[in-house]
Amino acid sequence: MINSWIESRTGNRIKNLISHISPDTQLLITNAVYFKGKWDESFDKNMTHERNFTTSDGRIIKIPMMELYSSGRQFNYNETNDTQVLELPYKGKRLSMIILLPAGNNTSSLEKSLSLERLKQWRKSLVEIEVGDVRIPKFSFSSKYSLTYDLKDLGMQTTFTPVADFSGINGRADLFISDVIHQSFVDVNEQGTEAAAATGASNVMACMPGYGPPDFWADHPFIFFIQDKETGTILFIGRVSDPGRE
Repeated sequence: MINSWIESRTGNRIKNLISHISPDTQLLITNAVYFKGKWDESFDKNMTHERNFTTSDGRIIKIPMMELYSSGRQFNYNETNDTQVLELPYKGKRLSMIILLPAGNNTSSLEKSLSLERLKQWRKSLVEIEVGDVRIPKFSFSSKYSLTYDLKDLGMQTTFTPVADFSGINGRADLFISDVIHQSFVDVNEQGTEAAAATGASNVMACMPGYGPPDFWADHPFIFFIQDKETGTILFIGRVSDPGRE
């Protein structure tokens, strides 16, 4: 019943989130979110071609690369010496994808610098300018993992032990969390983006005009996030390091 509920609310993209429930389980809390958005300006399928992509381990692979020659078109954009930032809006322009493209083939240093304040800084720094050639790969991936150790590292130590106090739920003192499982799915193509997720239990300087419109070629690893521009909420965030791998 739980898995059916999750499937029905994630466009049948998240299947079998829960594979086993212990007889000792007293409560299971599940959250699901599903997003399917069309680009404000779709990529032309006829412009999608096999192109080189350099993976994080230095391999060069051939992948379908979408292309939008944006001559005269305006995008929210910024760049520093080591990162390009591009915003691609969805229909209605309330939701958008922001791509963080480092200069090199590794996103590790960029990931280490990620913080809420840094993301806010990148958002505020975006300037509407003409961007030349936009290329991003088609990619689709899913992942499933336990968040237990990550949450422990963040300080939730007693939560996963019998000394936890969840007595406010049922008045008993024998409840504690045994596991937190997260599963996600993301598909980016010429029309837009489909994404689903379910969970159980360098100074920024605007690119200055006068040097010609910059190209944005995401032909090596990058980080992306899908945001609600009105609230600032990040709906999905992920890393693409090998779009040729399922």
